[in-house]
Amino acid sequence: MSSKTKKLFIVVNVDWFFLSHRLPIALAAKDRGFDVTIVTHNTGRKDEILSNGLNFIDIPFQRSGYDFFHELKCILLLRRIYKKHKPDVIHHVTLKASLLGCFACKTAGIKSVVNAISGFGYNFTGGRKSLLQKTVLSMIQFAFKSKDFKFILQNPDDKKQLESFSIVNNENIFIIKGSGVDLDEYAYSTEPESDKVKLLFPARVLYDKGISEFIKAAKECRSELKGKAIFTIAGNCDSENLANMPESVLNSLLEDDYIEWIGFQKNIFKTMTDSHIIILPSYREGLPKSLIEACAVGRPIISTDVPGCRECVIDNENGYLVPARDSKQLADKIRILVNDKSLRLSMGEKSRELAVKEFSIDNVIEKTVSIYNKILS
Repeated sequence: MSSKTKKLFIVVNVDWFFLSHRLPIALAAKDRGFDVTIVTHNTGRKDEILSNGLNFIDIPFQRSGYDFFHELKCILLLRRIYKKHKPDVIHHVTLKASLLGCFACKTAGIKSVVNAISGFGYNFTGGRKSLLQKTVLSMIQFAFKSKDFKFILQNPDDKKQLESFSIVNNENIFIIKGSGVDLDEYAYSTEPESDKVKLLFPARVLYDKGISEFIKAAKECRSELKGKAIFTIAGNCDSENLANMPESVLNSLLEDDYIEWIGFQKNIFKTMTDSHIIILPSYREGLPKSLIEACAVGRPIISTDVPGCRECVIDNENGYLVPARDSKQLADKIRILVNDKSLRLSMGEKSRELAVKEFSIDNVIEKTVSIYNKILS
């Protein structure tokens, strides 16, 4: 890199997602001499971003759905921003930001782009075939077709999905496993002493995250486990997401002293260390941050044998993989772990080993910055 300060723009759908998933990368780039600007929708976290010495540009992204005129407005806004500020590297985060950003870059003649796609989203989950999926696929095939754009995927399945479109040179596709975890901040701990085994669902209350299967499995185990275990849901309902379980439905499924909902937890580390088992029966992921955090703190995991989740669980070593949408097999694995403390402890140790090997934030930062440098060279 030359002595001239290089401008890095990180473009994300919403401010809170940037803070939870990409702040360490932005700070590391800043420490290495980049002038970093975050382009995102301000939901009230702008000052928090500015306080980290980062620049901020507000843009009114909508996270879900596709409103043609609104998306066109965002594309034109991005194009104007990019032409005005002339960033040296543009890092789009999530499928939607990447699509809109690439349309803007193509019309502005900008090639210095990396697109980090954390899964192909709602429309590519569970075999959905819809007009919206066809529209999104057409957008992908136009916006991403480039011999210059770089892509970061989080798991081999999504890499194969992108390669199958035949629009990107394979040498421009990289796998970086998730957004990383600070292994010092998420320190290993043994499970808590408690009169009940705590099973934690650490995700938004979405059908695609497996919330129905989590609750069904709890109810299937009720006769054996009520009084012995407690099932905790730690996440918000997300009305903007098409897979949202309405709050009224969720409340109707809760049970006192057995199935509880505690909402979004800002200190998820404490919530995880207060738990014994982490469960995410998702239908598809990029690579879920909640599971790499669960690995780091040393908890056994029950998840599904689907893209993204299977990267976090070695079946029968640090947890169990079950088929998606299968509450009965999920319940079977829950019974085993609730009733076997020594197995939980040994699996928890294996989880920590996997986190150290695969999910360190330092590793994610080094790989990401190396892609920035490839673009600059």
